[in-house]
Amino acid sequence: MANKAPDKEDGGRAANAGLSAEDPEARLDLASFLPYRLSVLQLAVSRSLALIYGRRFALSRHEWRALAVLAQESPLTSAEVAARTSMDKVQVSRAIAKLIATGRVARGTDPRDRRRGPLTPTPEGRAVYRRIVPLVKARERDLTSALTPAEARALDRIIDKLHRRALELQREGTPGRGPST
Repeated sequence: MANKAPDKEDGGRAANAGLSAEDPEARLDLASFLPYRLSVLQLAVSRSLALIYGRRFALSRHEWRALAVLAQESPLTSAEVAARTSMDKVQVSRAIAKLIATGRVARGTDPRDRRRGPLTPTPEGRAVYRRIVPLVKARERDLTSALTPAEARALDRIIDKLHRRALELQREGTPGRGPST
């Protein structure tokens, strides 16, 4: 019965206790694991922002990101939107389709490659973008008001440094360094 399912009385502690007793290095405390904490923070911030553009402007998170990138850098292809927003192609495709259907983005035609349609915000899309920007900037100020100016500058540097390192690790394509075997 080594694979006993967690029961309701111990909340699953018995199953985890065996793992941590065997190999403490194999146990992961999510509450202190940086990637998990960053993910939870990102989700909380995104949900907070989504209250602004979701309710007032009927935009999803992915639609807002695509519209914001296009408002700043259009024309772009769907692939370029995906690269700039770190969204996958399916998310971008759905967001763009909805933005086109709601008249906020227009797709042109590339005469050299009909599969690559340059995307640009419509006048309505640009107007929505201009109305949202001050609102999300105010939310950013509300969020960062929890930090001192020195903490805000330090956070900015730390985020940049971690981002550069994550990209380096991604380019290296090697798994994390674990215990040597």
